[in-house]
Order: sequence, then C-alpha cells, then structure tokens
Amino acid sequence: MATPAWWTLSHAQVAIEAIATVAFAASGLIEAARRKLDAVGVVVVTGLAAFGGGTLRDILLDRRPFFWVQQATWLWVLLGLSIAAMLFMRARHFAPTERAMLWPDALGLGLFAASGTQIALAASMPAIVAVLMGVITATFGGVLRDIVVNEIPRAFSDRQPYAVCAFAGGWVLVGAQALGLHDWSLLAGAATAFGLRALALRLGYQLPHWSAGSD
Repeated sequence: MATPAWWTLSHAQVAIEAIATVAFAASGLIEAARRKLDAVGVVVVTGLAAFGGGTLRDILLDRRPFFWVQQATWLWVLLGLSIAAMLFMRARHFAPTERAMLWPDALGLGLFAASGTQIALAASMPAIVAVLMGVITATFGGVLRDIVVNEIPRAFSDRQPYAVCAFAGGWVLVGAQALGLHDWSLLAGAATAFGLRALALRLGYQLPHWSAGSD
C-alpha cells in the first residue's frame, strides 16, 4: 500500500520522536514518584529521561537546534505531565507502576533507536556510527535518569538485553534502507528493538555477566 503524499520520512521521524519522548517521560515520572522527589526533582528526572539521549546525540553530531528546542511545545507537555503525576500518583501506585514502567521504557528504546539511527544516516554518518548514535539516543536518557536518583543504570546492571536491542534495531534500519525499503525502515528498526526487549522481559533472558570468582 502506497504511503500518503504528505507523509514523508521527516514526518515519520517527528512522530516517532514524539511518541518516544512521551514513553521515556513516563518512565522518568514513575521513577521520580517512586523516589518521592520534590517538584524540581520530578521535572528534572522526567526531563533527563525524555530528552537526555537525544540531546547527547545532537551534541555528538553537532546538530542544532536541539530537538527539544526546535519542538519547544514538548517542554510544556513535560511540565504538564509532571504536575499531573504529582497531583494524582500515590504510594499505592508505585508497585504496579514500577512493573508497568518496563513497557513504556521498552517502547521508547525501540522508537529512539530507530530515530537516532535515521538522523545520523541523514547527516551522512557511516553505518556503524549511525547505529551507535541510535543506541545513545535510546539508552542515555535512562542512564542519566538512574544516575540522578543514585542508582546503577538498569541498562548496565539488570543483565537483560537493553543496549543490545537498540543496536540490533539500528542495524535492521540500516539494512532496510540498503534494500530500498525507506518507507518501512523506521518501523522495522523500532519494532525490532522493542520486540527484542519485550521478548527478553517476557522470557527473563539474561546476558552473560562478569564473574570474578573468589580468588
């Protein structure tokens, strides 16, 4: 089925970044609420989760303005989500929302991995650099979120594939574009990263980890 004439790759990128921003903001909000942070802490942690990875990508690619400066409406959305969470989220919600946080986080992982890779390819970066930009976009918001709340980042410590999923999704996008499937490459990359992360969560699969032994 042909895509509508008005729907371009740039439109798809904006839509994907919008959905991913909300998904990562949700994960930041839940973490801030669980930690019982004050109003400033809630906004900062939510903002880092939503914008941290994309901002680092833009810095490394020397891309200006930053995506959240270019789309400043998202700052108001961030403030609105933070205020709503502080008004309505209570202690009894922490346990179920902590479990639910895994899914918006996985969604944001897939969407930002695809978007970050595509943006780097559009900047004429080599494929390996583009894929790594996708990994940075997808993971470093969560890394910064966890560091600020004094926790070893889950991306490094939960032993379930995270950055690896983003890496795989980025290569699927690169491969799809190499085959000329430009209209579907973003969706394929995002779906691959999200699907792998969701499968790992469902099956409880763990990556090999360092074991120094007792010697």
